[in-house]
Amino acid sequence: MNLEHLVKMANQIGAFFETMPDRSQAMADFASHLKRSWEPRMRRELLAYIETQGGPELNPMVLEAVRLHAATLQ
Repeated sequence: MNLEHLVKMANQIGAFFETMPDRSQAMADFASHLKRSWEPRMRRELLAYIETQGGPELNPMVLEAVRLHAATLQ
């Protein structure tokens, strides 16, 4: 899958969850959504992008959520 597209999708999903008043719950729900809705290879590619490049184009909440819930997303 195209990394640029994954980043765009993650940011769009993150924008939805970012509107939730409880940030920690929003991050958990975001990670849960990725776990349920994304194929394992998509999640692996996003995790690798963050690990190797730091995820500079990701929304800060998305980046924090993925780092916090990385074990769940693998």
